Amino acid sequence: MLEEFLARTRPFALTDGGIETSLIFDDAQELPHFAAFHLLGTPEGRAALERYYERHIAIARRLGVGFILESPTWRSSADWGDALGYSKPALAAANRAAIELMGELRDRQGTASTPMLISGCVGPRGDGYVATDLMRPEAAEAYHAEQIRVMAASGADVITAITMTNSAEAIGIARAARTAGKESIISFTVETDGRLPSGETLAAAIEAVDLATSDAPGYYMINCAHPTHFEATLDAGTDWTARIGGIRANASCKSHAELNAATELDRGDATALARHYRRLRDRLPQLKVIGGCCGTDHRHIAAIAEACLEP
Repeated sequence: MLEEFLARTRPFALTDGGIETSLIFDDAQELPHFAAFHLLGTPEGRAALERYYERHIAIARRLGVGFILESPTWRSSADWGDALGYSKPALAAANRAAIELMGELRDRQGTASTPMLISGCVGPRGDGYVATDLMRPEAAEAYHAEQIRVMAASGADVITAITMTNSAEAIGIARAARTAGKESIISFTVETDGRLPSGETLAAAIEAVDLATSDAPGYYMINCAHPTHFEATLDAGTDWTARIGGIRANASCKSHAELNAATELDRGDATALARHYRRLRDRLPQLKVIGGCCGTDHRHIAAIAEACLEP
């Protein structure tokens, strides 16, 4: 499924930007615990989600490239559901509803020139910026399995782990996705020194996941970091760098600690960010998925996509 989709969407597929920051700062939505899926509980919230995705889909359709519908489920695993007051059945229903919404968007908006893939988004059990209370892979697999099973049964084409802070949790998610019969995509976040919050290098993390899962992930991504935080670590020609197939960068050059402490959204410089992406595509021709993370919106995505399509 994933390989076929990527082959159909040359030269790359788009995905969305920073969903939580866009919904909060552009659409004035309240997201307790940064949980976008919580909006599915009201007609007004669902409409806000639809508007958000449609703004990004319009860019892909205009440019004639594919689009990955990343479900708004980064915070809809068990511990976060508990924190938000969801029962186990209610949380499962929310995960189903999120994937079903992605299916409805694909049915309405997908075209021959803009094929769409539904990705079930899985976030970290803990904080997306800090590697604390690390689980062993077996514990991570058990923790994430239920959410992944629900999304797989509801129509997700692939499972994407976003903002992974350590390799052990990523291994567990890749194994759980494989058990559910779905291919996985693993996206790591890094600090300003290019290392994961756990202290692992990108190279070590990717190699650890591949070794422990027999190369289960379809590809790896980097998200929730500015390109200046990781560009220098990408050693062209190495096996691990060749496994990086997507980038979802932050608009801001600030560190995770600085972003946590910020009281206003740092939208960065969309034009400069687009130039970084173009340089990354020139260095890493295997990049197939382009999107954004914190502080980016559809305007950043449009600038990035246009820069990457320039001859």
